Amino acid sequence: MKIKATVVIPTYNEEKFIERCLKSLCSQTVSRSEYEIIVVDGYSTDKTREIAAKYADKVIYQVSKGVGGARNDGAKEAKGEILVFTDADVIFPRDWLEKILSYFEKANDVIAVCGPDEPLERSGKLVTFYKLVNSFSKLLHRMGIVGTRGTNTAVRRDVFFKIGGYTDYPLCDDVELGLRLRKLGKVVYSDEVKVLMSARRFNKYGILRVLKEWVKGDVMLLLGRRTVGSYARQSY
Repeated sequence: MKIKATVVIPTYNEEKFIERCLKSLCSQTVSRSEYEIIVVDGYSTDKTREIAAKYADKVIYQVSKGVGGARNDGAKEAKGEILVFTDADVIFPRDWLEKILSYFEKANDVIAVCGPDEPLERSGKLVTFYKLVNSFSKLLHRMGIVGTRGTNTAVRRDVFFKIGGYTDYPLCDDVELGLRLRKLGKVVYSDEVKVLMSARRFNKYGILRVLKEWVKGDVMLLLGRRTVGSYARQSY
C-alpha cells in the first residue's frame, strides 16, 4: 500500500500527553496503512519513547538542533509524499488527515496546507485568546502572508526539501517556514483543518508573556532576522 503521508512529532518528556495524541492520530478516517507516524525524541528522561513505540511506526532520537531540527530529522526518515507536522500535546478530529490530503489531491499547485488550533482547556479566557489569534491568522492569509504552525502543517515532501526544511531558530521557526513556502506556490489556510492543543505553555508562562515572545519573533522574521529566546525542550 502506498504511503500518502508521514506525520512527524517532536517530543521531550511527553509521557503525560503522547499516548492520547497518538491514539487520536491512529483513529483517523484515512486507512492506517496509508500513513505513517514518526516520533523524534530529544532524549527524554521519562517513558515517552516506550509509550510512543506502541503506536508510532518509528521512534528515533533527535540529532539536529532545535524543534525545527527534530522535524527535519523525521522528514529525512519519511516515506510519505506529504509531510505532516504536529506536536505531542495535540488531539485530532477523526477526519483531520483526510481533509489535509484532499487539498493536495484537488489541486497540484497547492504545496502546503495549514490550519488553526484551539485549546483543549476550554476556559473563557483561553477560548477568546485563540479566537483572536486565529482571526488574525486568517486576515494575514487573505493578505498573502501565511505563517504555518508547528501544531498543524502539511507540506509536499519534494518542496520541503527543496527549500531546506525548517530552520533551527529558537522560536517562530514554524512561521518562518510559511514565509519561505509562499514564494514557491500556494499555501492553503483552512478552518476545516483544525486541531485541539494543550494550553499548558500559557498556563506555565502566562498568555501575555507567550504572546510577547510570538510578536517579537514575528517582527524579527519580517525584518529578515533570526529570532532569539527559547521555550523549546521544556517539561510540563
